[in-house]
Amino acid sequence: MYRIGVDIGGTFTDCVLVDERTGAVTLHKLLTTPEDPAIALLDGVQALLAAAGIGISEVSALVHGTTLVTNALIERKGARAGMLVTAGMRDILDIGRERRYDLFDLRLAYPQPVIPRSLRREIDERIAHDGTITQKLPRDAVLEAARALVEQDGVEAIAVCFLNSYRDPSHELEAARLIREAFPDIRVSASAEVFPYVREYERWTTAAMNAYVQPLFDRYVARVDERMRAIGFTGQFHIMTSSGGMVTQATARRFPIRMLESGPAAGALMSAHHGRAGGMADLLSFDMGGTTAKGALVRDGRPLKKYELEVARVHEFKAGSGLPAKAPVIDMIEIGAGGGSIASIDERGVIAVGPRSAGANPGPACYGRGGTKATLSDANLVLGYYDAASFLGGKMPLDLAAARRAIEDTIAKPLGLDVVRAAWGIHEAVNESVASAFRIHASERAFDYRQSSMVAFGGSGPAHAARIAAKLNVPRVVLPPGAGVMSALGLLRSPFSFEVARSHRALLADVDAATYAEAFAGMEREVREVLAEAGIAGDDVTVLRRLDMRYAGQGYEIEVEAGETPDGLAERFEAAYRAVFSSIVLEEPLEIVNWKIEAGGPEPMAQSTFRFDRDYAPGEAVKGARDAYFPESGMISVPVYDRYRLAVGASVAGPAIIEEREATMILGHDDRATIDRHLNLVIDIKGARP
Repeated sequence: MYRIGVDIGGTFTDCVLVDERTGAVTLHKLLTTPEDPAIALLDGVQALLAAAGIGISEVSALVHGTTLVTNALIERKGARAGMLVTAGMRDILDIGRERRYDLFDLRLAYPQPVIPRSLRREIDERIAHDGTITQKLPRDAVLEAARALVEQDGVEAIAVCFLNSYRDPSHELEAARLIREAFPDIRVSASAEVFPYVREYERWTTAAMNAYVQPLFDRYVARVDERMRAIGFTGQFHIMTSSGGMVTQATARRFPIRMLESGPAAGALMSAHHGRAGGMADLLSFDMGGTTAKGALVRDGRPLKKYELEVARVHEFKAGSGLPAKAPVIDMIEIGAGGGSIASIDERGVIAVGPRSAGANPGPACYGRGGTKATLSDANLVLGYYDAASFLGGKMPLDLAAARRAIEDTIAKPLGLDVVRAAWGIHEAVNESVASAFRIHASERAFDYRQSSMVAFGGSGPAHAARIAAKLNVPRVVLPPGAGVMSALGLLRSPFSFEVARSHRALLADVDAATYAEAFAGMEREVREVLAEAGIAGDDVTVLRRLDMRYAGQGYEIEVEAGETPDGLAERFEAAYRAVFSSIVLEEPLEIVNWKIEAGGPEPMAQSTFRFDRDYAPGEAVKGARDAYFPESGMISVPVYDRYRLAVGASVAGPAIIEEREATMILGHDDRATIDRHLNLVIDIKGARP
């Protein structure tokens, strides 16, 4: 009857309960407990049950998104892990790509591999590039190396990474089997199972990170499951992947690397859902919470995806300065700017915000938990955008005096500014950072956002969305109901899905219908087996095929939609190539490099809408007035609206503030917002603002 979605972020944990019979939702937001995220999860679940007046036995499923894997990699809080590698290849993780991410920086730093060289053991085996076995796997040597890692070095997990295992995984799979049988408590990650891509460094790094976080993630999932069972939960426990699909906890425990962007992916999917419902095919998805902001692009109703992301960058905005992870993921740009992002003065004497965050503990100064650094939330409170008495519906009073003091001491006095101007500098620095990130992200993907809409959400996103959209010349901003917890709502709409990719180079001219079908057949069986674990089979499964193709000899590929047969692939490749490189088309043979397949189940509540009837009761919407700062007019008194009292068709002219429990919307001069039939707050943006 009921399902619960819980999205754990760096500052807040968002919780949603939905009644699947009616679509009615109950929302709850609370501070994350960094020392043990499961504490906030359990507290949130119990708060939802109390608010809805139901028992835990009536909940059929808990769906969960978490940043645990990302945080473990960034903070290096994973397990002690070892690695078996092909003889002579022990240093691949250190050699990397042999690229400089900054040509002119003589002090370049790179993140250290998660498995140090001292915990890597060489195995004298070899499979050639064409799959020929040139040196058989020495089983005794595998067991001896594993025993030394376990008994002498105390590892909890082992990554098995052999050359060319994408072509023939037999050696890796046999080594993994031997280790699991001899040491059943040790977690084993074979690179051919984790993500069998052709490039050794990326594949091995991905497997190493999977092994590094697997024991930690496994214990966390077991702890959540145990605590939920202890309060009487008998339903299913599912977890969100980075690619926007739900998986069982068993699959998540095998492949924790696929949970890197677990929660944010649900928000991007929910943006696409709102776009489809409102007839908007192309969107910017903008999510700003307490720690970071994330942007994604939705084209033709679907978020753009990719198969590689970087983790633990030494320089946040410089590609190549992190550890590459090969895994299917919704293509997002991350900006270290959220409500808890700390403001400082950089070496140029300019206000900079993030990427360091005050997090949930101690949090921004205005939280009254001992924080003394000025943050974005402190600035928004000083600017009058937030109400100290009604934050989170009044459940979390804010300390305005502490916010003013933090900004004055760390920003205003050193720069010779009054507190309000310093607060505006913090607010606007974040706006420009997000706008710049969107410009770069969209231009690199040939996405023209000037005729699209922006869907904004997260606890902080609605307070910044209108001004960021104006900077980008985006004409419309959509703020859905429950925007402050929209990623958690997205968890409840996310279908089960799983993706597999295989590297196998073949000239398109040599691929006939039989070869093509055979290449996908084994992959399809694998993804269907994963969905069968969740009880999804037969006609309920939708299968999508994709190929990475290139002109033979090129170093990079372009993704192409693939059908049941190879017919039309050349034309689809040329169209995709032209979209990226304009009219440049080469007279060269085409080559398939990677084969990809995705299987998905039906979308939960596909024919239903979320209902906020308990909260939304049209009536007198103006709840008062408050002084707020706008650059065009300075500090002025503006009306404050209760979003829950705005009826369908109601219109609000800016400047104005519209509040709901989990988020606050700011309308600037000349902005006008309307409540549409889906209860979305739709803001028409009038012109760009520098």
